[in-house]
Amino acid sequence: MKNNQYLVGITFLLSCFFLQAQKIDPAINSTAENVEEQVIKWRRDFHQNPELSNREFKTAKKIATFLTSLGMEVTENVAKTGVVGILKGKQQGKTVALRADIDALPVTEKVDIPFKSTVKTTFLDQEVGVSHACGHDTHTAILMGVAKTLSSHKNKLNGTVKFIFQPAEEGPPPGEEGGAKLMIKEGVLKNPDVDAIFGLHINSGTPVGMIRYTPGATMAAVERFVIKVQGKQTHGSAPWTGVDPVIISAKIIDGLQTIVSREAPLVKEAAVITVGKITSGVRFNIIPDTAEMIGTVRTLDTQMRSLIIRRMQEMVPAIAKAYGGEATIEFQNNTAITYNDHKLVKQMLPTIEGIAGKQNVILAQATTGGEDFSYFQEKVPGFYFFLGGKAIDDTNPPSHHTPYFKIDESGLLLGVKVLSQLAIDYLNHE
Repeated sequence: MKNNQYLVGITFLLSCFFLQAQKIDPAINSTAENVEEQVIKWRRDFHQNPELSNREFKTAKKIATFLTSLGMEVTENVAKTGVVGILKGKQQGKTVALRADIDALPVTEKVDIPFKSTVKTTFLDQEVGVSHACGHDTHTAILMGVAKTLSSHKNKLNGTVKFIFQPAEEGPPPGEEGGAKLMIKEGVLKNPDVDAIFGLHINSGTPVGMIRYTPGATMAAVERFVIKVQGKQTHGSAPWTGVDPVIISAKIIDGLQTIVSREAPLVKEAAVITVGKITSGVRFNIIPDTAEMIGTVRTLDTQMRSLIIRRMQEMVPAIAKAYGGEATIEFQNNTAITYNDHKLVKQMLPTIEGIAGKQNVILAQATTGGEDFSYFQEKVPGFYFFLGGKAIDDTNPPSHHTPYFKIDESGLLLGVKVLSQLAIDYLNHE
């Protein structure tokens, strides 16, 4: 009987904990709301002063200076321009990491706002505009808001919070290392060892106040590929005297699509093969010697990934040979599958639902976009979700990575509240 009473008591205490976990701590809520104005100011400053991957020098310095002012242990120049802050709670315990990406894109902004980016730089030998056309400025500002919030309530932390401000999520420049891979290589998940990691991404197509999540595979593994075709140059008036690499390229592109449409088991997961760039020739009346194609493969399943890559490696040289030429294909892995740990999602979902409202937390399908947050998730359990950034009255929100990308800043506060409470609840879970 006593044992039964003991079990009932333990069950009651656990149920009380989980009920509390579904509510935001009043003190955290108040501090987050007080820091909202500053979060928006930070976001606008980063937006107006964007920097490309591995070149986020001023951005990193602002972050480091702020984290230092909070009394954190701060490490700079991690993976070239990354910043890591460590906040220790009142007791020893687990370590949870929170990550934000800080780099911008070579995209000329065309949104008419007071803090519009007018920054220009040289990228791949071309003069380009620079803008936060994917919302990394909001991620950085949100995580700084979380740092402010949690540092004001260290007594609520049974463990350690590691703030990871990551450069080069969009990929380092050619010939350089960078991003999550390099941070991991340099030990960002060690000393103290990270037990779990959380991250978010603003989304221009999701209404403010809503959060989308997917257990398991949520974003795709991304491979960049380069195909080089060797033909035989000749006069455009006599194609039979040469080998046309442009025709071979067209046949290769056509053939690659049949791998997805006829060989990949699409009822299992989605897959995409895209050729985004073709370079060949110099004149209208010359059949050129060579052609080059650059593209991407995106997969949400490891077996499908292996199948598609193997078939591309077989098909490309075979098609070229059938038309009298030669072709090679090389792959470069850009991201792994962004995979949300099922146990971690189940454990922490009540926190998100309690703050945003259960009706505003949407179970979504996976997307074929890519995220190098996935490399952190290969090492430790991770949970990555999407934060609403679409204005309620916006019926046609622009896509990410475009000149007209925009978000509604009223959505940032929810990000601060959710990440703050996730850290507290995870550390206090046991």
